[in-house]
Amino acid sequence: MRALARTCRAIVVAGAWAAVPAAAQDGAPANAQGDVAVTIYNNGQSLVQDERQLSVAAGRNRIEFPDVSARIRPETVTLSGPGIAIVEQNFDFDLLTPDKLMDKAVGQSITLIRTNPATGAERTERAKVLAANGGIVLQVGERIEVLRDDGLPVRAVFDRLPPNLRARPTLSVTVDAASAGTVPTRLSYLTPNLGWTADYVALFDAAKGAMDIQGWVTLTNSTGTTFANARTLLVAGNPGGGGGFRQMTGAMDSAGTESNDRERLGDYYLYPLAARTTIANAQQKQVSFLDVKGAPAQSTYEYVNRWLGSSTEAVSTASVLRFSTSRQGGLGDQLPAGTIRVYMRDARGDPQFIGENSIGHTPMGSAMSLRTGDAFDVKVQPTVVSRTRKGDSRWVTRMKYTVTNARPAPVTVLLAQDGLYGDVRISDESLKGERVSADRVEWRVPVPANGKADVTVTFDTRY
Repeated sequence: MRALARTCRAIVVAGAWAAVPAAAQDGAPANAQGDVAVTIYNNGQSLVQDERQLSVAAGRNRIEFPDVSARIRPETVTLSGPGIAIVEQNFDFDLLTPDKLMDKAVGQSITLIRTNPATGAERTERAKVLAANGGIVLQVGERIEVLRDDGLPVRAVFDRLPPNLRARPTLSVTVDAASAGTVPTRLSYLTPNLGWTADYVALFDAAKGAMDIQGWVTLTNSTGTTFANARTLLVAGNPGGGGGFRQMTGAMDSAGTESNDRERLGDYYLYPLAARTTIANAQQKQVSFLDVKGAPAQSTYEYVNRWLGSSTEAVSTASVLRFSTSRQGGLGDQLPAGTIRVYMRDARGDPQFIGENSIGHTPMGSAMSLRTGDAFDVKVQPTVVSRTRKGDSRWVTRMKYTVTNARPAPVTVLLAQDGLYGDVRISDESLKGERVSADRVEWRVPVPANGKADVTVTFDTRY
């Protein structure tokens, strides 16, 4: 079909306009939608509510709604209005294109108009379309001809539009009207392929221990339809019935318990756009929803040993940005799920990208740890010094963690030993740690500039 598309660029589709309503030929509005409101969810589903004025006769009427989403879920359609009831509905999604027009013409006759490039003289022939699969095969009189993409001027003139081939996605509805007149109606339906995500840009100042953060709503429309001058409401949350699993790697150290006066819908937060906006098909649009200056933030280093084992070489610690979403000393808002991209200024004062990570839906008042990348100069090497069996179900393991710092300033590394399943006790440790969960212990290890520090721990494991 790619070859066919190239061929069709040389074919001017003419004659088909004879089947198009006169209003369309006379420059009717490009978009037939009425007053449109769009509610967009994080999971890629959206609710479209389109208010249109319909002229109906008493009894049964067949009404067409062009410019609905090309990805409409017809089973979700409702049409409400005084004195009308839906009897039947059909969704025509086979859209008019040169390829589709030629496909539908297979087995039928069309008119070819060839132009002599030297003289400009035109020659008209009738041709029967035999095939349009990877190329156009025609029967012209007694000969079989392949319409080639050779640059010669050729027009294909079709006698009529094929049935159910539409210039725009169209929903046709048969309604029963109680009386004749103009009826205000609301067409509602769900559609996929219209969604939003939150994107954040953070400028971190390590010397001040602060960051500026800008939050952007990114709207993406691939429904095949433009929604013009729409009232737009964003819902932060994932209602059942759509969307896939998305792994979040930005950690929420503790979930917040604060609330504010932002509007809610059930268990979801609402973010209405301040002004109407046109959400064009095949477009990404960004709208600002968060702008915070000088929020406290701190850069830290973290390393997690997943089980009581050794590493043959030193491993980079993670560079982690810590901050809060609380009203006091934080961002002062809940954060919809999205990606936070972090920048820092270099010695010339220019902001440079240092890493990014994703977060889940985050309540206000949460403590956050955002891993932005691996540290170049701060490393940890865990080593099993000894592992001794003390019985059928008891082992004693002595670990040493060597933390090195090649930076010209001292650092503190959050060292964690994970995977302490079963009854694991610490019988000895060179630095006091904290048992943060049943299977995890953490130590805050100070490391001097251009130096190193060793932490030794003895684990008594019983099964």
